[in-house]
Amino acid sequence: MFQYVQSCFKQYVGFTGRARRSEYWYFVLFNLLVYTLLLTFAGLAAVFGSRVGAGLILGLYYIYALGVTLPGLAVAVRRMHDIGKGGGWIFISLVPLIGFIWFLVLACTAGETGENRFGKDPKRTEEDEQEEYSRMC
Repeated sequence: MFQYVQSCFKQYVGFTGRARRSEYWYFVLFNLLVYTLLLTFAGLAAVFGSRVGAGLILGLYYIYALGVTLPGLAVAVRRMHDIGKGGGWIFISLVPLIGFIWFLVLACTAGETGENRFGKDPKRTEEDEQEEYSRMC
């Protein structure tokens, strides 16, 4: 899991290439966990009367949310590239009611096998490529 999250942060603003479903969804899951933890701690601090503590934790929440905006957009664009769609398809989620569902279906769709116009198949390993090369020779 952490290798995929680390991959997203390494490609902080890498909008080119392709991202597997696992890379996208593990990044989403990681962010959801961090958001939940920060909000839980902020709520606990507020319940126990520490307004300053709650404010600091909420400040961390907003800083984190701002910090993962670009990697989140980048991995979403790379996810669309993996299914053969342009990066602009991430904006389908802005369409009221059905847009989020449509994007969810696209994000869950299996990627195209083999190379497409956006790059190599991220599921293919070097062993697969060497095996194919040896068959060709």
